[in-house]
Amino acid sequence: MSSRIALAALAAAVLAAMPASCGAQAKILPSERLLIRAASGASVALEAEIAEKDADHARGLMYRKSLPEGKGMLFAFSSDRMMSFWMKNTYVPLSIAYLSSDGRILELHDMEPLSEAPVNSDRYARFALEVPQGWFARAGVAVGDRLELPERLRVR
Repeated sequence: MSSRIALAALAAAVLAAMPASCGAQAKILPSERLLIRAASGASVALEAEIAEKDADHARGLMYRKSLPEGKGMLFAFSSDRMMSFWMKNTYVPLSIAYLSSDGRILELHDMEPLSEAPVNSDRYARFALEVPQGWFARAGVAVGDRLELPERLRVR
């Protein structure tokens, strides 16, 4: 009997010592099919979750164990700003594009899993698009190309 009590106490102590994030799970947001149009006129499609709320911005792609090719997350903000993203609790290597209010790609950066080093924009941007690392290059997407924004996110 005493061994059961000792085992239960040990289990309770282990659970109490675990950080809250150990049980955290990825939150999947509604997604939309988006098009990126190159200066050449060619276009490439991707399916992106849309993060519009502060809580969704903060969580982003944290706790994901994978992100399929052609999938991503678009972070939409209400105003232009200098941006800074990190990879805390993000297990998948990502690339990020910082975009202007009209969807033009201003910058592209690669980000390493679990890194807490900030990946800052060099310019003011309205949107950020995260995809699997290297996807922009594989899809032929470059700085100057334009993301066709969903109607509700277009600046009027």
